Amino acid sequence: MKVLQFICSTGFYGAERWILALSKHMPQDVENHLVVTLEPGTEDLELLKQFSSLGQTHQIAMRNRFDLGAISKLAELIRRHGIDVIHTHGYKSDILGVLAARKAGIPCVVTPHGFENAADIKLRTFIWLGCQSMRLADKVVPLSKQLMEDVKKFGIKPPKLEYIQNGVDLSEVDAVRETKVVKPAGEKKRIGFVGQMISRKNIKAILDCFDVLYAQRQDIELILLGDGDSRQELEAYSETLSSVNAIQFLGFRDDRLELLKDFDLFVMTSTLEGIPRCLMEACAMEIPVSAYDIAGIDQLITHKKTGLLASLHDFEQLQKDWITLLDDNDYATRLARVSRQFVEDSFSAKRMASEYYSLFKKMLTE
Repeated sequence: MKVLQFICSTGFYGAERWILALSKHMPQDVENHLVVTLEPGTEDLELLKQFSSLGQTHQIAMRNRFDLGAISKLAELIRRHGIDVIHTHGYKSDILGVLAARKAGIPCVVTPHGFENAADIKLRTFIWLGCQSMRLADKVVPLSKQLMEDVKKFGIKPPKLEYIQNGVDLSEVDAVRETKVVKPAGEKKRIGFVGQMISRKNIKAILDCFDVLYAQRQDIELILLGDGDSRQELEAYSETLSSVNAIQFLGFRDDRLELLKDFDLFVMTSTLEGIPRCLMEACAMEIPVSAYDIAGIDQLITHKKTGLLASLHDFEQLQKDWITLLDDNDYATRLARVSRQFVEDSFSAKRMASEYYSLFKKMLTE
């Protein structure tokens, strides 16, 4: 079976790591292929480097950000390599991928990773078009139960719509977690975030919460890992805060897990999510978690069992949760250990890959 993963990648985030986890755990009789679009700023993608050990990689040059000529190029690539099924990820990838699949005469699976609550009318229109393209897919397989409900709003229903529980490759997390050491007394406590810097991640709330807390205590620092459209604006905003000297924007890092393992608290204030991979990794690394209680995050964090959840935009409770997890080490450690076990039991990448393999196989024999 030849399976092609298709993504219009802009970096190395949750969707890219998800593709690697899925492909890594596919059965041996699957020949993995990856196609990415070649656009300005994507010439040296980490995803291509890491996928090369799992299968064949291909690039399709784009004359502009939305080049419809890519459809024919992708269809030709599908025919040339005898691809059996294409699996798409992201709005643009879904639009181009489903049309190329139709042109090449092969089945297409779309996996929504999350929906952006963008304010820009052009982006909202583009997102709408991407969601409409799902109607042309053979199967739509969202990452979370909430995304299942979101997809239904676009008229996608069973049997086209199926659910496969998300998964994460924990092997690299486990290898790093085993190197964790107890911090020396007096060392600053590290509050951290890992992920894309885009509007729905609501990172400004993290900065505001940290600034209020820093005014009360200076034994903390804030580490932000990741890149995205909002980064420049967020860095500029941090310059206006009294806590600016305790805040670090480290951008995209290959050693994110090494940095993650030293966090004393992992925080998320997203307003919209699928099931965030970065949060899975934090749980697997046994890092205590504080987040807003929204769909997707609630698939991983149960309040007072695997972490602490505050109602969306309840800034006062968010601050209290941060203080609790920073100061009550025994309680934080207990929550973190339970969250690790939960992720390990429920979100295996091997199980996820097996279910996708069964889906692909069924589609090819029907």
